[in-house]
Amino acid sequence: MDEGHTTMFLTRRHFIQTAGLLLVPGTGSAAPQRKTLVCVCLRGGLDGLSAVVPYTDDAYFHARRSIAVPPVGAPNGVLPLDQSFGLHPALEPLLPLYQSKQLAIVHATGSPHPTRSHFEAQDYLETGVPGNALLDGWLNRYLSLGENHPFRAVAIANSVPRALRGGDPVIAMNNPARFGLRHGETRVSAFQSLYQNSNDPLAHAGVRALDTMREVRERTGGAYTAEGNYPKSGRRLMHVARLIKAGFDIEVAWVDVGGWDTHVGQSGPKSTLSRSLSVLGTSLAAFHADMGALMDSTLLVTFSEFGRAVAENGTSGTDHGHGGVMFLLGGPVNGGKVAGEWPGLGKKQLYRGRDLDVTTDYRRVLTEVLTNHLGVPNVEHVFPGFAYPGGLDLVRAS
Repeated sequence: MDEGHTTMFLTRRHFIQTAGLLLVPGTGSAAPQRKTLVCVCLRGGLDGLSAVVPYTDDAYFHARRSIAVPPVGAPNGVLPLDQSFGLHPALEPLLPLYQSKQLAIVHATGSPHPTRSHFEAQDYLETGVPGNALLDGWLNRYLSLGENHPFRAVAIANSVPRALRGGDPVIAMNNPARFGLRHGETRVSAFQSLYQNSNDPLAHAGVRALDTMREVRERTGGAYTAEGNYPKSGRRLMHVARLIKAGFDIEVAWVDVGGWDTHVGQSGPKSTLSRSLSVLGTSLAAFHADMGALMDSTLLVTFSEFGRAVAENGTSGTDHGHGGVMFLLGGPVNGGKVAGEWPGLGKKQLYRGRDLDVTTDYRRVLTEVLTNHLGVPNVEHVFPGFAYPGGLDLVRAS
């Protein structure tokens, strides 16, 4: 992941949006009072059947003779969560969080749309309307329900993800300690000298934005001692924690994590999938430890555009599938359970004869998050056309 200077293109639209957002609160590190939602998008199609294994379903082992996670008690075997499901051993850092009821899992979840295209599925996931990629992002529609306030939404990414695109301002950065224009202070000084005394509203917006970039760097610069042990390739969540702990009043944060398109080599503890799961599990546990008491007001949710096929392919991997898995982590979570209706892996139970079926629409989970955690009274604006069937008791009402 590139954690160098954030590239900021100084267009009129970006300056106006950025300046309206980035009026940074007073210096200091007082804990924000606002509740925070952290979204972790696992791009590429996470194999939920490997991450959270239905270890008592014989059809799982039959379909994956060479890549199945070994049974409970075997070397590198499944870590049991209950009588039906267990974690991949690479996700062992999450086991204490599950046992302390800070982590909940929803299996057989995803989009009702049948596409197996990464690009289409990600677009539908982020617009919040499966089958319609023309709308703005569901998170930006959420932002439009409230009043803008300093640093309300941030993406630790190269650009603003589709879920956050829309009329309300959002900012993207790779590393807050290096947040600024490419080419650094030389270009900042040039812009400030040019526009400092201008009467143009755009100029004032630009100067405020540049001042804010410097303020972000000052308040997050220098050495940072995390309370959790983040892996080197999992530091984007560390940047979220760093911003929140620096006193920025973040309401929504977004982090992208790629590398989940596992068509080959899923077998064994040294596989690409095992390494990716290890980074994910270690990163989530480190974020939880780093945030400390701030996790009481923070809810982290993971999702992926789709799951993988039930049967292994000819290259010891899995192809694009349908149903997947979601994780919810934090103080507001009613954890210690694997929620959702399990459809089974028998031939007649599979979606189109090959995939885990989706029995829980991902919007059902997110609706409960928005309603109970963020206090949205009506999510019709966020997920238009979605008939909410009720919650899964995953999130305690605030």
